[in-house]
This record gives sequence, structure tokens and C-alpha cells, in this order.
Amino acid sequence: MRRLPPFFALRALEAAARHRSYSRAAAELAVTHGAVSQQIRKLEAELGARLFERQGNAMVPTPEAQRLAEEVARGLGILQNAVGTFASAAERDPLVVSLDPQFATRWLPARLSRLLADPAGANLELRAEERRADFVTDGVDVAVRYGAGHWEGVETARLFTETLFPVCSPSVWAAHPMNGPHDVLTAPLVHHRHRPWSLWFEAFGLQAPGAAGPVFDDSLLVVESAAAGLGVALARSGLVEADLASGRLVRPLREDICSELGFFVVWRADSRKAVRIHALRDWLAAEARAAADSDMGGEAA
Repeated sequence: MRRLPPFFALRALEAAARHRSYSRAAAELAVTHGAVSQQIRKLEAELGARLFERQGNAMVPTPEAQRLAEEVARGLGILQNAVGTFASAAERDPLVVSLDPQFATRWLPARLSRLLADPAGANLELRAEERRADFVTDGVDVAVRYGAGHWEGVETARLFTETLFPVCSPSVWAAHPMNGPHDVLTAPLVHHRHRPWSLWFEAFGLQAPGAAGPVFDDSLLVVESAAAGLGVALARSGLVEADLASGRLVRPLREDICSELGFFVVWRADSRKAVRIHALRDWLAAEARAAADSDMGGEAA
């Protein structure tokens, strides 16, 4: 099979033949007059034939060049239709989003109506799932994952890094007033197996007490136990916004520490739905920034 000439050279031929002008072809293709002239010369050398003749101010294609230009135009039309069909399918099909379950149940619900009213939220299929989404085999287009952001073969964008801080029910706060980190030592504590209180106490130069009180390995159980009045819990910022806003939980102190983990938007760079993925990513990032700005402007408990 004969090797085809460079695609851009064929585009330059088609545009120049249609306009009968190298300058107008160059303007259409967003290149210089010299670039079009050079492509035509290279094409003439490769095909072994003259393609254009100057007639006054016009560059007139030879009959052979005119026929070739018409076939190239037909081929370009086929390609444009194929790309248009592909892009239309990418817009028409649902954008499948795999969500960390805690993100899906704690952070997103308060924002879901705004998302669905925004173009970024059009035609979404939301899946809350523990497993890590496989973008090749399971039909997922984009995911929100929790971690340090180190996943191979994908693009990532950080939404927010979590902070850790004490929370409790209003009744626990009333029974155990807290004016500084040392006062937390006198209150009953709820413990998370993988985020021990020592992380927070040691940041303020205090010795953490032993694990007296319930110990859980699930963040949502920790939050629910605190809301039920079992004690003070070390909460993740992304999981307690709604509880704090409703008064179900309170922050007895403003002191917090940064976690090394956070939530990330994750997707494949070669996704055919990249435009929609980027719109969703940007919307989520804007919401995360607004939440952070609001928290920074809030009054201390």
C-alpha cells in the first residue's frame, strides 16, 4: 500500500484549490502563507506533478489537482461526520461517576441540588462504592477517591485536604466545658482505630490518654457515636459539615490539625468525555474552595 502524503499537506491542497489562493487557505488553516506554499511544494515533489498555476492573482489548480482536492474534501467530510457522531455519543451517554461512600453520603448531599441544576451535573450516573473504580472495564468515567493522591495511570485533581478536630454532641459539651486542648483530656472520648487521638493531642504538646471508651474502624460510626452523646470524637472535616450546620454536633474548640489525606477527582486523560469530566472537576473544586473560605471566616466555638 502506497504511503499517503502528510495529512496537513492534503488539507493545504484542498483549501488552496477551493479558495484559489494560498493566502486565504493560510488564513483558514491559521498558518502563514509560506507554510501553505511549502506544503504544496512538498506535495508536488512527492507526487511528481505540478499542482497549481498562477493566473493573475489566483492560484489555479491543475485538472488533476482539482480532482484530488475534491476527493480530499470528500474524505474530510467523512472524518468530520465520524468525529461529530463520536462527540455526540460522548455528550448523550451518562457521565458515570464513582464516589467514595463517605463523600457521597456526607459531603455531596448538601450540594447535590446545585450540582444537578448546573451544566456540569447534566446526565450523571452516580455510584457510591467502596471498591476502586476501573476506568477500562466497568464503565466508570470519573471517580472521587480518598487517599494521598498517588494512583498510577490516571489524572488527579485535589478537592481538599482534610483537617482533624474534636466534635461532640451539645449535651456532652454542656457537661464537659472545653476552653483549650487540655480540657479534652477530662471528657469521654470516642476513638478511631486508624486515626488515634494521639495525632491531635501530640500536636498541642499533650500526652494522649489510653483508649478508654469505644473504638471503631469506621469514620461514620465515630461520627454517629459522638452525635449519640458517647463522647468527643476526632472528626474529619469533610464528613461533619451537615452535622455542624444542623447543630447535631458542635466544635468545642477551633484547634485542628492537617491530615495527610484528602479527596481527589480521578480520571483517565484519554477519556472521550474529557470536556464533561473537566467541567465536573471544576465545579467540585469551586464548591470545595467555597466551603474552605466559609470555614476560615467562621467564628470560633
